[in-house]
Amino acid sequence: MKAISIREPGGPEVLEWVEADDPTPAAGEVVVDVAAGALNRADVMQRWGLYPLAPGTSPYPGLEVSGRISALGEGVTGWQVGDEVCALLTGGGYAQKVAVPAGQLLTIPEGVGLAEAAALPEVTATVWSNIVMTAGLKAGETLLVHGGAGGVGTMAIQIAKALGARVVTTVGGPEKVAQARELGADEAVDYRTQDFADFGPYDVILDVIGGDYLERNIRSLAADGRLVVIGLQNGLEGQLNLAEIVFKRVSVHGTTLRTRSKEEKAAIVAEVQKHVWPMIESGAVRLVIDRTVPLAEAAEAHRLMEAGGHTGKILLVNK
Repeated sequence: MKAISIREPGGPEVLEWVEADDPTPAAGEVVVDVAAGALNRADVMQRWGLYPLAPGTSPYPGLEVSGRISALGEGVTGWQVGDEVCALLTGGGYAQKVAVPAGQLLTIPEGVGLAEAAALPEVTATVWSNIVMTAGLKAGETLLVHGGAGGVGTMAIQIAKALGARVVTTVGGPEKVAQARELGADEAVDYRTQDFADFGPYDVILDVIGGDYLERNIRSLAADGRLVVIGLQNGLEGQLNLAEIVFKRVSVHGTTLRTRSKEEKAAIVAEVQKHVWPMIESGAVRLVIDRTVPLAEAAEAHRLMEAGGHTGKILLVNK
């Protein structure tokens, strides 16, 4: 098979289309012939050398794919060779084949194409595990989603609305404000000209930005509010007012999906299949795909992501 390798830490030019060994499934795994994968911010961080990999993790980037099962490992039940699936990965998705634990497989939702389904596993698992399983978002509460034009943001807006929450999101520019509102956001805040704190208080904040957003996030939370930090685009440090945390009884969670155990990921995937797939099949939640790029041209896809002009997911199609 062929895969995208990271030659050395650096810009998109370090991504190379190379020959690689075909994976073989370990016990409890399947091999998926990849139809498509999708970009995530963690892929960019890995390319820059800023995302240390756990021992045994594939050196190839890529956290989600769709495709067809081509081999079953010992002990796998409930799946057959030829089944069309999408999958949450720990790595290795930028390749023509990938081995994945069977517990991280999902069916393809009705009405969704095979390649399009690559846009689903990482964002749906990220959103559901954080706003529901960690933060406990409930109908009638208010959610603030930072980065509402990205893959996670566009999915979080829709899932939260389907749960009956009021949704506020931050985006950059009038065009993205309109797109966020079309997805269901009750308020879309242009961070270039507006302060999201003016639209609170918030019961839950999902933050992909980090850095200097921390202080304003805490200040914007309602009593018993929950802040979930899942990204560090604005840096690793921020100020924290402990008095606001104590007297408002707020909680701060830092989470990442990639480093969770296989068992934890399987539990999240099962929740997504049970709760989010019906939302997609009913039309309450839809995929937002900015564009598709051939897998061999992953470097160009990375340039597009880092330029920041996209809305939703960028797919890598195995042609």
